[in-house]
Amino acid sequence: MPTNDTDHEMPPARVDHVGIAVADIDDAEATLFALGCDRVYRETVSDETFEWATYVLGDASRLELIAPVHGESFLTAYLDENGPGLHHVTLEVVDIDAAITALEAAGERVVGYAVEDGWTEAFVSPQNPTGALFQLMEYHDDYSDKGDDDALFVHGEPLKNR
Repeated sequence: MPTNDTDHEMPPARVDHVGIAVADIDDAEATLFALGCDRVYRETVSDETFEWATYVLGDASRLELIAPVHGESFLTAYLDENGPGLHHVTLEVVDIDAAITALEAAGERVVGYAVEDGWTEAFVSPQNPTGALFQLMEYHDDYSDKGDDDALFVHGEPLKNR
């Protein structure tokens, strides 16, 4: 059974949310509302190719809807090929650079490193044995400017080093 390389240990991480690709957020969120979710935040990205909205269910479950807005993007290609459904699983990490080092040491392919407004992200390619796209995300201090901490973060606060 493979074990972690102790020189490159994965820092603390947890599931932050599951991302669901949809054609239209307004249509899709009706299902989330019926399930008991509350919308926390909605934003269109700066190039206006897609928008995303975050929802909470209970005290720790979080879902995200992502939908195309204008033009072609990774999302329109994804929906054309796969239709609506699970797109990614986001893992909040306390140190994204250490997480990338640990994953690459374990032979995983990490792509798409980007510093965004409120977080830094990278992705574990879905060309892995799980077939899942994992988004790694480290929150910046200013992310809490987007709303109420109890809704923005799992259990109301960002993950911390243990």
